[in-house]
Amino acid sequence: MNFDWLMLFEVSLAGLGSGGLYALAGLAFVLIYKATKVVNLAIGEMLMMGAYFFFATASSMGWPIWLGIVAAVIGSGILGAVIERLLIRPMLGEAPIAVFMITVGLSSILVGAVELIWGADQLRLPDFMPSDTVLIGEAMVSPKIFYGFLAATALITGVLLVFRFWRGGVALRATACDQAAAYSMGIDVPRVFSLTWVVASMVAAVAGVLVGSISSLSPTMGVFGLSVLVVVIVGGLDSVPGALVGGLLVGLVESWTGTYLGGEYKLLATISLLVLILMLRPYGLFGTHEIERL
Repeated sequence: MNFDWLMLFEVSLAGLGSGGLYALAGLAFVLIYKATKVVNLAIGEMLMMGAYFFFATASSMGWPIWLGIVAAVIGSGILGAVIERLLIRPMLGEAPIAVFMITVGLSSILVGAVELIWGADQLRLPDFMPSDTVLIGEAMVSPKIFYGFLAATALITGVLLVFRFWRGGVALRATACDQAAAYSMGIDVPRVFSLTWVVASMVAAVAGVLVGSISSLSPTMGVFGLSVLVVVIVGGLDSVPGALVGGLLVGLVESWTGTYLGGEYKLLATISLLVLILMLRPYGLFGTHEIERL
């Protein structure tokens, strides 16, 4: 029996599309960890909040789509600043496990807030992406997956360029390398921490809008963050390139497994990939050896 290479190509394209969204959310995770050494287990719920902010403005209030996205991004940035100032900054100097547990509690708080305000039922975000089927050669790709991947790629590129050339990005990279040296050079490290949470929350909001538009909106949407956690551990907790490569790799593995073995094996496949990577490189594909595991 001949192998269907066209189907493999289509499945791979779909996996790369999903992987782009994983990479985008993974970038938000890595930004926080790289600058502050906080393992933010609530990244999925922060992503979820961005999607609900968009729903509140674009659907409930009837704002234009573009304005709803802008409002969701700004609202998520404000939420990130509040979280950093009220929950994270007072924990500076405490044991990593204590800060980790703060983010665990934060995820439950955000889920509870969503259920109180919007309920537990699934909701639909307004469609704002083209609906025509996309053809790459002879392969068909879902338009939402395709345009979601393009949006994620554009945002990742923009964030990396900003942090490469913008003065605040230079301060963030200096703080991530050596906080004591950054202090000695006159960098306001607590302000950099706050900036990092704001930017990461904004990035997560865009990822949430894209994920919510492709699937649906519900308080369980934060489970997406578990896959993101696998992505950043595979790539390396403190590595931006690792988040990008890990996202694409996990997206491909999930897509191949779901198609050829069945959806019930997707989780098994990703966890097996995680275990394999940790056995070969305990610090991830691109992570540094000094990472402290919880």
